[in-house]
Amino acid sequence: MSSRRIVSNEKTVLDQDSHERNGATDTGKSNIAPAVPASVIIKLLGFTLAMMIGPLGIYYLSLNSLFKGNSTFAGATAAITANIVLIAYVVVAFKEDQSERLEASEAEKKKK
Repeated sequence: MSSRRIVSNEKTVLDQDSHERNGATDTGKSNIAPAVPASVIIKLLGFTLAMMIGPLGIYYLSLNSLFKGNSTFAGATAAITANIVLIAYVVVAFKEDQSERLEASEAEKKKK
């Protein structure tokens, strides 16, 4: 079995840049803007904290104050709280998506 010799002036696949391999020769600036807006990340972090703190807090508060030590009812209350946080996240996500669509359609109307 023979292998191909690499001539010293040829670049190997490892030596080539990614844009050379793809055939692109554009040396313009790359887009370094974040793929996801900061407001979306903040909302996600807020709902993540609410999903962690809300059910646990409700569990311990309801265990001692509402249900006098009955952990079954306190657990059910925590599960309901987790579902409420989840539903709230979905509603906020839908409203945000709807507002982005409205802004895009208004921008198209202004261009025409």
